[in-house]
Amino acid sequence: MLDFAEFYQSSWGPCLRAVVASGASPLAAEEQLSEAFARAWASWRRVSGHPAPRAWVVRTALNYGTSRWRRRWREVALGAQDRSLDPDEERGLGTHLLAAVRGLPPREREVVVLRLVLDLDTATTARQLGIAAGTVRAHMARAIATLRLQVVPEELVEVQP
Repeated sequence: MLDFAEFYQSSWGPCLRAVVASGASPLAAEEQLSEAFARAWASWRRVSGHPAPRAWVVRTALNYGTSRWRRRWREVALGAQDRSLDPDEERGLGTHLLAAVRGLPPREREVVVLRLVLDLDTATTARQLGIAAGTVRAHMARAIATLRLQVVPEELVEVQP
Protein backbone atom coordinates (compact mmCIF):
# COMPACT_ATOMS: atom_id res chain seq x y z
CA MET A 1 0.00 0.00 0.00
CA LEU A 2 1.34 3.41 -1.03
CA ASP A 3 2.09 5.89 1.78
CA PHE A 4 -0.01 9.08 1.54
CA ALA A 5 2.96 11.40 2.13
CA GLU A 6 4.85 9.83 -0.78
CA PHE A 7 1.77 9.99 -2.97
CA TYR A 8 1.24 13.65 -2.12
CA GLN A 9 4.88 14.55 -2.82
CA SER A 10 4.97 12.79 -6.17
CA SER A 11 1.48 13.77 -7.32
CA TRP A 12 1.06 17.45 -6.44
CA GLY A 13 2.83 18.85 -9.53
CA PRO A 14 1.23 16.60 -12.16
CA CYS A 15 -2.22 16.99 -10.60
CA LEU A 16 -1.83 20.79 -10.43
CA ARG A 17 -0.86 20.93 -14.11
CA ALA A 18 -3.89 18.79 -14.97
CA VAL A 19 -6.33 21.02 -13.09
CA VAL A 20 -4.82 24.19 -14.61
CA ALA A 21 -4.96 22.60 -18.06
CA SER A 22 -8.64 21.93 -17.53
CA GLY A 23 -9.29 25.66 -17.32
CA ALA A 24 -8.84 26.69 -13.69
CA SER A 25 -6.64 29.66 -12.77
CA PRO A 26 -3.44 28.63 -10.96
CA LEU A 27 -4.73 30.05 -7.67
CA ALA A 28 -8.11 28.33 -7.98
CA ALA A 29 -6.39 25.12 -9.05
CA GLU A 30 -4.26 25.14 -5.90
CA GLU A 31 -7.34 25.64 -3.73
CA GLN A 32 -9.26 22.89 -5.50
CA LEU A 33 -6.31 20.54 -5.33
CA SER A 34 -5.77 21.23 -1.62
CA GLU A 35 -9.37 20.26 -0.97
CA ALA A 36 -9.03 17.14 -3.13
CA PHE A 37 -5.88 16.01 -1.33
CA ALA A 38 -7.56 16.62 2.04
CA ARG A 39 -10.42 14.40 0.94
CA ALA A 40 -7.96 11.81 -0.38
CA TRP A 41 -6.17 11.77 2.95
CA ALA A 42 -9.47 11.34 4.81
CA SER A 43 -10.36 8.37 2.57
CA TRP A 44 -6.83 7.15 1.93
CA ARG A 45 -7.58 3.44 2.43
CA ARG A 46 -10.17 3.56 -0.36
CA VAL A 47 -8.26 6.00 -2.61
CA SER A 48 -4.98 4.07 -2.40
CA GLY A 49 -6.81 1.02 -3.76
CA HIS A 50 -8.17 3.00 -6.72
CA PRO A 51 -6.66 1.97 -10.07
CA ALA A 52 -5.57 5.59 -10.73
CA PRO A 53 -5.32 7.62 -7.48
CA ARG A 54 -4.01 10.72 -9.30
CA ALA A 55 -7.03 10.67 -11.59
CA TRP A 56 -9.26 10.37 -8.52
CA VAL A 57 -7.63 13.45 -7.00
CA VAL A 58 -7.91 15.48 -10.22
CA ARG A 59 -11.55 14.48 -10.70
CA THR A 60 -12.31 15.41 -7.08
CA ALA A 61 -10.58 18.79 -7.54
CA LEU A 62 -12.56 19.51 -10.70
CA ASN A 63 -15.83 18.48 -9.03
CA TYR A 64 -15.03 20.72 -6.06
CA GLY A 65 -14.41 23.66 -8.42
CA THR A 66 -17.69 23.03 -10.19
CA SER A 67 -19.59 22.80 -6.90
CA ARG A 68 -18.08 26.09 -5.72
CA TRP A 69 -19.04 27.77 -8.96
CA ARG A 70 -22.63 26.46 -8.72
CA ARG A 71 -23.00 27.64 -5.12
CA ARG A 72 -21.81 31.13 -6.01
CA TRP A 73 -24.05 31.21 -9.09
CA ARG A 74 -27.12 30.40 -6.97
CA GLU A 75 -26.44 33.03 -4.35
CA VAL A 76 -28.87 35.91 -4.44
CA ALA A 77 -27.89 39.35 -3.27
CA LEU A 78 -30.42 40.54 -0.72
CA GLY A 79 -29.73 44.22 -1.24
CA ALA A 80 -28.64 47.04 1.01
CA GLN A 81 -31.36 46.36 3.59
CA ASP A 82 -29.54 43.18 4.71
CA ARG A 83 -26.93 44.60 7.07
CA SER A 84 -25.60 41.16 8.06
CA LEU A 85 -23.91 40.84 4.67
CA ASP A 86 -21.21 43.38 5.60
CA PRO A 87 -18.57 41.41 7.53
CA ASP A 88 -16.85 44.58 8.76
CA GLU A 89 -20.01 45.85 10.40
CA GLU A 90 -20.62 42.40 11.91
CA ARG A 91 -17.27 42.70 13.67
CA GLY A 92 -18.24 46.11 14.98
CA LEU A 93 -16.24 48.09 12.43
CA GLY A 94 -18.34 50.44 10.39
CA THR A 95 -17.24 50.99 6.81
CA HIS A 96 -16.40 54.62 7.58
CA LEU A 97 -14.19 53.65 10.54
CA LEU A 98 -12.55 50.86 8.57
CA ALA A 99 -11.73 53.26 5.73
CA ALA A 100 -10.27 55.71 8.24
CA VAL A 101 -8.06 52.99 9.80
CA ARG A 102 -6.89 51.91 6.36
CA GLY A 103 -5.93 55.53 5.66
CA LEU A 104 -3.55 55.71 8.62
CA PRO A 105 0.21 55.52 8.03
CA PRO A 106 1.43 51.90 8.11
CA ARG A 107 3.03 51.96 11.58
CA GLU A 108 0.02 53.67 13.17
CA ARG A 109 -2.28 51.17 11.46
CA GLU A 110 -0.18 48.27 12.83
CA VAL A 111 -0.32 49.71 16.35
CA VAL A 112 -4.11 50.21 16.16
CA VAL A 113 -4.67 46.67 14.93
CA LEU A 114 -2.43 45.08 17.54
CA ARG A 115 -3.66 47.19 20.44
CA LEU A 116 -7.37 47.52 19.69
CA VAL A 117 -8.33 44.64 17.42
CA LEU A 118 -6.06 41.95 18.92
CA ASP A 119 -6.21 43.55 22.40
CA LEU A 120 -2.46 43.29 23.04
CA ASP A 121 -0.88 45.39 25.77
CA THR A 122 1.68 48.09 25.02
CA ALA A 123 4.72 45.97 25.91
CA THR A 124 3.63 43.04 23.75
CA THR A 125 2.81 45.36 20.85
CA ALA A 126 6.26 46.95 21.18
CA ARG A 127 7.95 43.53 21.11
CA GLN A 128 5.93 42.41 18.09
CA LEU A 129 6.84 45.54 16.12
CA GLY A 130 10.41 45.80 17.40
CA ILE A 131 9.95 49.32 18.77
CA ALA A 132 9.94 50.93 22.23
CA ALA A 133 6.80 51.02 24.37
CA GLY A 134 6.89 54.84 24.31
CA THR A 135 6.87 54.74 20.51
CA VAL A 136 3.80 52.50 20.60
CA ARG A 137 2.04 55.01 22.87
CA ALA A 138 3.02 57.90 20.58
CA HIS A 139 1.76 56.10 17.44
CA MET A 140 -1.45 55.19 19.25
CA ALA A 141 -2.06 58.77 20.37
CA ARG A 142 -1.52 60.10 16.83
CA ALA A 143 -3.75 57.39 15.35
CA ILE A 144 -6.57 58.07 17.79
CA ALA A 145 -6.34 61.82 17.15
CA THR A 146 -6.52 61.23 13.40
CA LEU A 147 -9.40 58.78 13.70
CA ARG A 148 -11.28 61.11 16.04
CA LEU A 149 -11.11 63.90 13.44
CA GLN A 150 -12.27 61.61 10.65
CA VAL A 151 -14.94 59.56 12.39
CA VAL A 152 -16.51 61.62 15.18
CA PRO A 153 -18.99 64.24 13.96
CA GLU A 154 -17.75 67.82 14.38
CA GLU A 155 -20.55 68.82 16.74
CA LEU A 156 -19.41 66.13 19.22
CA VAL A 157 -15.75 67.16 19.21
CA GLU A 158 -14.90 69.45 22.12
CA VAL A 159 -13.09 72.61 21.15
CA GLN A 160 -9.73 72.92 22.90
CA PRO A 161 -8.94 76.45 24.25
